[in-house]
Amino acid sequence: MGVIRLGIISTAHINRLLIPGAHASDKVELIAVASREKSRAEAYAREWEIERAYGSYDALLEDPDVDAVYISLPNTMHCEWSIRAVEAGKHVLCEKPLSRHTADVEQAFDAAERSERLLTEAFMYRHNPQTRRLVELVREGAIGELRLVRSTFSYSLYDAENIRLRTDVEGGSLMDVGCYCVSGSRLLAGEPESAFGQAYVGPSGTDWVFTGAMRFPGDVLAQFDCGTALPERDELEAIGTEGSLFLDDPWHCREPVIELRRDDKVEQIELDQLDSYRLELENLSDAVRGEAALLLGRDDALAQARVLEALHHSAETAASVLV
Repeated sequence: MGVIRLGIISTAHINRLLIPGAHASDKVELIAVASREKSRAEAYAREWEIERAYGSYDALLEDPDVDAVYISLPNTMHCEWSIRAVEAGKHVLCEKPLSRHTADVEQAFDAAERSERLLTEAFMYRHNPQTRRLVELVREGAIGELRLVRSTFSYSLYDAENIRLRTDVEGGSLMDVGCYCVSGSRLLAGEPESAFGQAYVGPSGTDWVFTGAMRFPGDVLAQFDCGTALPERDELEAIGTEGSLFLDDPWHCREPVIELRRDDKVEQIELDQLDSYRLELENLSDAVRGEAALLLGRDDALAQARVLEALHHSAETAASVLV
């Protein structure tokens, strides 16, 4: 197999970020898209130069030429359709967060293993050279011993009909953008022992602002805030005993620069500007062809779900939760 032939399940807005990378890659061929309405799928296929359009998700899964699917459905449908896809013989790249329910994530990976298909969660920033270099610098001791990870991700959205503000699909700021802060903290500090979350719930019934604190082995701490009712902000800082590493664009990686702040000096470490969405697709393609391991597999997805579940429970009970 030279390339993987990809289908997209849904015509969600997020697709616009992934499709250019799929078209540009020589390891992926985007051949199909599905919507609940055939006319919508056909219009979308014309707009994005996709060969085949299907009026149902099941119809796309029945296409024998599709090797893998990208699932960009609402949060509550991620695990259900990941299971359907792997059982239909497709490999799956599922949009984050896979779920905040650990049991659902476990069921999805169980189904993937039974079907001998690959399933990976779409945290695209994890595939970017900026992220890889950040981890290397921390591991190399560039800032001494890691003590604190501080991160943020927020924007302004007040349309109650927007899917990200709907309770019926488990929307909210933690699920939409705060999950990046959780992922980034875990990447640098390991798996947390405890988590404490607080939420401001807006008129939509979803968390409009969420703050979290986590404690990791070795007395490493992490704190983050996220919001759908705050100014646009995205930062990550790894702070150690001898300095810090600051990223002004940690999640989109559109301007990949790491600032090493140490000894009253600031060194700018510039990285290649690469398409994170293309990189995550190519990682799946390489893994399908047996040329690489998945960067994000079962263990990472389950650990991520455990923390999201704990943070939600903490915010509901106003108590720290063991993870």
